[in-house]
Amino acid sequence: MLFSAVLYKEDEIYVAECPEVGTVSQGSSIEIAIENLREATELYLEEFPEIKHSHPILATFEAKIA
Repeated sequence: MLFSAVLYKEDEIYVAECPEVGTVSQGSSIEIAIENLREATELYLEEFPEIKHSHPILATFEAKIA
């Protein structure tokens, strides 16, 4: 199955989230973070195999900072 990964850098690590399943992992590089997320997602799906078959919608918005 094909899943999405949303990544962001937090200090010296990359955090990866799978919005379709809700799994999160991290790594010292983007590639490692995605590989760790794949493994976490596979383990999660072994325990909880039912998922929604839709992809998230990615949108941006602007917030005013005082």
